[in-house]
Amino acid sequence: MKKINTIIMLAVFNVLIITSHIHAKNSNELYEKIDLFSEVLETIKKEYVDEVDQAEVMDSAINGVLQSLDPYSAYMSPKSFKGMQTDTKGEFGGLGIEIGMESGVIKVIAPIDDTPASNAGIKSGDYIVKINSEQVQGKSLTEAVELMRGPIGSEINLTVRRKNVKKPLDFKIKRAVIEVKSVVAKIIGEEKKIGYLRLKSFNENSNEQLSKKINNFEKNNKLNGYILDLRNNPGGLLTQAISITDFFLNDGEIVSTKGRKISETRRFFSKKGDGINGKPLIIIINNGSASASEIVSGALKDHKRAIILGERTYGKGSVQSIIPLKNGGGIRLTISKYYLPSGKSISEIGVLPDIFVEEIGDNFKINSKTDNQLKYAVNLLKS
Repeated sequence: MKKINTIIMLAVFNVLIITSHIHAKNSNELYEKIDLFSEVLETIKKEYVDEVDQAEVMDSAINGVLQSLDPYSAYMSPKSFKGMQTDTKGEFGGLGIEIGMESGVIKVIAPIDDTPASNAGIKSGDYIVKINSEQVQGKSLTEAVELMRGPIGSEINLTVRRKNVKKPLDFKIKRAVIEVKSVVAKIIGEEKKIGYLRLKSFNENSNEQLSKKINNFEKNNKLNGYILDLRNNPGGLLTQAISITDFFLNDGEIVSTKGRKISETRRFFSKKGDGINGKPLIIIINNGSASASEIVSGALKDHKRAIILGERTYGKGSVQSIIPLKNGGGIRLTISKYYLPSGKSISEIGVLPDIFVEEIGDNFKINSKTDNQLKYAVNLLKS
């Protein structure tokens, strides 16, 4: 017994030595990199052709670290951080677009319906290359947002690159206060038997608005089925995505989040009760459907509760937290990722439709006579 105890103690001692050695090695490598970074900064200061602001260089370095993690993590200087807080008070005008970063380029996730960007013709998937003649490539997401901010009524020029269009496109857009009416609902189809619900964003009362519209339809009409339109919906509140998914499900998991902290690892389930009593449901998605839209469409697809129609979604399946810093700035940091009931991650993959229907024509507009995706959904429900 004494011999066994001695062997165990030696094994533990060896593990501790190895762990200590690895930790020391990692620490040495980290200090070597810090020394190397200081050397590079000093060389820039002495040798670079133009004089540089060391503080700006450090800000760029910090942002570089964060952007190397994923497209959604970023540094905000004190000025940017304060500007973000001011935006919520409505003192600045906006364009009505959700943007992201892809391979160092600013990409439009989605223009929000009935906003200056949407009315001007900006589309999901557009790459913004210039803002007021200033090149955007190389700038951070936060810097691009800052360039687009401005007084209500002021104009901004955006130059974009669009898929399958050879020349860059120029748009002059007037900033405005962005007020999004979350839900648009109407009865459509030749026989007026289809409930159409367009959800533009997931804000604080989206679930309440949606359920109210549906309950009214169920009470006063004999509908054959529903179409839930999530195209160009950039997302919003996770709680709303869960509530809206729950509305159409009787049971089962909706979504889970996984992070390094135990507090960021959670699972969410639906309660009993399908708000439309099992009637057919078609969800229309596109590349502008992101985040909360992907949770709803992905969960209802996994549970085979809805037919998903349209194009692949954006692939933003992560949760960001805004963390204040001592200098008055802040960082946007990804703290967890979304996973569908099937266990699949949404990040960078998105949700694939059951039926792929690509938008057709330059005059294509959602919920109009040129909307071939909606026409396909209506015909599918009729059949």
